[in-house]
Formats: sequence, structure tokens, C-alpha cells
Amino acid sequence: MIIFLNGTSSSGKSSIAQELLPILDETYFHLPVDRFHAMRAKREYADEAELRADLLRTWSGFHRAVAGMAAGGNNVVVDHLFSERWRLDDCLALFPPKDVVLVGVHCPLPELERRELARGDRRPGMAARQFAQVHAHGVYDIEVDTSLASPLECAEQIKKFLPARPTPTAFEQLRAAAAAV
Repeated sequence: MIIFLNGTSSSGKSSIAQELLPILDETYFHLPVDRFHAMRAKREYADEAELRADLLRTWSGFHRAVAGMAAGGNNVVVDHLFSERWRLDDCLALFPPKDVVLVGVHCPLPELERRELARGDRRPGMAARQFAQVHAHGVYDIEVDTSLASPLECAEQIKKFLPARPTPTAFEQLRAAAAAV
């Protein structure tokens, strides 16, 4: 199973994942995209195009690492965001859609901006730039709001949802819609 937490920067995805792993009944691995970026060697880029190419390879490799872990029989909690349509399309092509629980992690923009400033490790305005696109696909299996519930409460909502997952899943619906275009 892949529990995919999709939300903007500072929406609380990592905090939910940290609370979710210890309460799930089976073993899960937390795979946050931020850790993949942290593994990349730090270097200067000649221009924006070179940086962008490196980022695209990182995200593409991350998607394949998640798919590989799941293909190996592992349960995974993914901490990522669909801030660009190609990321969703790539994941739809790679992940078995019946095995994905797509979780929308929501938070109002003023709270995201407050969290961004408080964290100090994010570029100001990052969440605002991502806000419109991240949830643009519109279909989720379950949605949580981190401005209304704590990370633990959100994790408990997700855990409670898992045994009664409806079909078709959000990923099955999104894949069917993409195939119909």
C-alpha cells in the first residue's frame, strides 16, 4: 500500500507521516521527497535550466524509488506534492492505482505563510506558489485539514479510513480520466 500525502510546503505532511507510522497496524516506510533533495550533492548551477534539469531527475527518481519499494512488497507513506501536473501523471503511470490511498493535506494560505516564516527553512512564498496547482486534480480518497486537526488527529483519521477504502480509488479515477483524454 502507498499512502500518498499531497499538500503544499508547510501543510503538515511530514508531521502527519511521523504520527502515522507508529499507529499503523503494519510496517510502513516514510519516503519524503525532501530527503531525496537532501541526498543530492550541493553545488552551484550554471543557470536555471541546469538546476531545473537536476530537480526533474530527482523527482523522477523519487517516484521510481517509491514504486520500487511498493513493488518489493513494502508499505510506504509518501510525503510529496503535485505542484506540477507531470508529477501526478508520472505517479499515475508508475503506482498500482488500487494500492494507493491519496490523501489531500489542506491548510489555509494565511496559516501556510505563517508556518513558512516560523520554520525558517523554506523560501517565503513557496506555499503560495504551490497553492493553486497542488490540489487542482480535485480527487482524493480522504482529505484532512491541519489547521483544524493536529498531526496525530489527522493520522488517526487516515488510519480509521484505511479498512473501508472505497473503490474505485482516487488513483483509479484519475488514471481512467487521463486515459479518456
